[in-house]
Amino acid sequence: MIDNPEDISTIPQNIIDLVRDNKYFGQMNDPSGSAYIKGACGDQMEFYIVVESSKITDIKFYTDGCIYTAACGAMACALTVEKSLQEALNVSAGQVISKLKVLPESHTHCAILAVSTLYKAIADYLLKP
Repeated sequence: MIDNPEDISTIPQNIIDLVRDNKYFGQMNDPSGSAYIKGACGDQMEFYIVVESSKITDIKFYTDGCIYTAACGAMACALTVEKSLQEALNVSAGQVISKLKVLPESHTHCAILAVSTLYKAIADYLLKP
């Protein structure tokens, strides 16, 4: 995710640590629901969820975007895993931003992209026959 080592000096350590953790980063085969959105900035985001008994038991995201997009995806996952579908639908871009604590204002659209993609993955699951 961090293409240029010089970029690291301007990125808060908690953002770097969250992205390097890779706990929620990746793609998933046969999820219960999935979604893809290309943001206005050109970043692409994918979300994958596994739902059991109306609860999200596993979640992954994938992005080709910047480190802030990846951090927002990871935080959206952390706020959603092991939550009911209703609780997951209450996760907001504002919560993602608040939990990250240091998201630059110029990257608030990254949180919106992450949460929008999450909602779309939940809708995909709910709309399946």
